[in-house]
Amino acid sequence: MQALLKLSGLIDRMNTLIGRSAVWLVLAAVLISSVNAVVRKVFNMSSNAFLEMQWYLFAAVFLLCAPYALLKNEHVRIDVISGRFSQRSRVWMELAGTLLFLLPIASIVLYFSWPVFLTALHSGEVSPNDGGLALWPARLLVPVGFLLLILQAFSQAFKCVGFLGGACADPLQKERKLTPEEELAEAIRRSRAAKGGGG
Repeated sequence: MQALLKLSGLIDRMNTLIGRSAVWLVLAAVLISSVNAVVRKVFNMSSNAFLEMQWYLFAAVFLLCAPYALLKNEHVRIDVISGRFSQRSRVWMELAGTLLFLLPIASIVLYFSWPVFLTALHSGEVSPNDGGLALWPARLLVPVGFLLLILQAFSQAFKCVGFLGGACADPLQKERKLTPEEELAEAIRRSRAAKGGGG
């Protein structure tokens, strides 16, 4: 079990790095959208390449951050129902959902999306829009995103089994973040403590 939990830790670190890096693509999409809007208004011209790049970046954020959302337990759950059960029951439900639904569906998408990417790559498929971009990078995002999601699903399953066997902490426990008010109160407390200690 410890070997699987160690593998789980490696997968978690990889998807954390990818997820936190992919978040910056939101900024890139906003900047491209802004430049495109300004150029269209000021110079009365536009580019389909700019528009398609925004779609590519949105797809990249969605697909590359989904495993990170799963890791951080920020994905959609029916907490109204699961909240009525014990913690062990919720972990059993998570494990069953991962093994019976998430892994099979994600594997099917991966299986069928890989040939679509290869076809687009080998044929040099390009968007039908004037000045459009090559389509293979967008097609590649689907199998890559779902492969990362499958790896994260295995990681979550390992942690569920570890928790049920008493080998690790609750994998469904969310990290509690301080509210802005709590952060301000904590900063004031630290500031007062520093002044009191210095006096």
